[in-house]
Amino acid sequence: MSKVRIPTPLRKLTKGLAEVDGTGATVKALFADLETRYGGLREKVFDDSGEIRRFINIFVNGEDVRYARGAETSVNANDEISIVPAIAGGR
Repeated sequence: MSKVRIPTPLRKLTKGLAEVDGTGATVKALFADLETRYGGLREKVFDDSGEIRRFINIFVNGEDVRYARGAETSVNANDEISIVPAIAGGR
């Protein structure tokens, strides 16, 4: 199983858990698996067309999936996945 790190704003969907386990051969399949236990998580990460939302970054073992195959990036057992919401603002 892969370990998925959940950012604070999304933990209300994972019952407060900062890290959850999931399975799937791709990022998209992994989030489909997580959706079965943590409803609403997938819609916060993916848009209606199935693409990763513009202001959400996903990393597999520290590598940004946008520079790989996006939602079709391969995921293996024991990989570490991080969801990182983009932060903007300031002066």
